[in-house]
Amino acid sequence: MSAVAEENHPGLEEDGPLVQQYGQKDETSPPGDAGDAGEPGSRAADVDLLRRVARGDEAAFRALVDRHARYLTGIALTLSGNNPADADDLVQETFTAVLTSKYRGEAAARTWLVNILVRRAAMLRRGRRREHGAPLGGPEPVDASAAGGSDARMDVARMLERLPPDQRQVIVLRELQGLSYEEMAGVLRVPRGTVESRLHRARAALKELFRGYL
Repeated sequence: MSAVAEENHPGLEEDGPLVQQYGQKDETSPPGDAGDAGEPGSRAADVDLLRRVARGDEAAFRALVDRHARYLTGIALTLSGNNPADADDLVQETFTAVLTSKYRGEAAARTWLVNILVRRAAMLRRGRRREHGAPLGGPEPVDASAAGGSDARMDVARMLERLPPDQRQVIVLRELQGLSYEEMAGVLRVPRGTVESRLHRARAALKELFRGYL
C-alpha cells in the first residue's frame, strides 16, 4: 500500500484557511528547500507531531503547518502551473487530510505530506475535466522563438508550467522530492514502468524547452 494512508476527506468547517490560521507561507520559497525537516532529529519531531495531531493536539497541528506549509506551497505552485489560488487550495486540502488520515511511518513525514498533495492535485484535475473540461493550472503556450535574453535565464519552475500535469508530477517527485522509482509508483499508483516512461518524456520535453531559450 502507498505511504499515503487511508484518505477520507470529510468536509470540515473552519474559521478560515488552515495555512492562514496556523502558519505563514512564503510563496517565493524554492520547492526544493527542504529546510530542517530533512535532518534525522527533525524527522523524529515530525513523527511525534503527527502522533499528537492524531490525538487531537491543536498545538501540534499548528507546529506541523509552520514546519511544512512553505515547502508544500512551492510544490503546489509547480503542480498547479503557478496558479496561486489552486496552490492555496491544494495546501489547505493537504493539511485537512492530515486530520483524517493515519500516518503509518512507511515514509518520511514530509514525503507523506507530498504524497497527499500530489493526490489532491490529481483529484482536482480529474474533477475539472469531468465538470468543465478545464485543466488544473496550465498557462497559455509561450512562443520560445519570441523570447529575449532575459528569458534564457527563465527558472525551472517556469518551464515546468509548460509540461503536462502527469509529467510535471514525476519531475517534482523525482527531482525536487528525491523519491525512488518504487516510491513514485506507490504515490501515483501506477507501475514502475509507467513512472520511468513519464519521467523519460518529461526530461526530453524539458530539454527541448531549455534548448529554445539557450
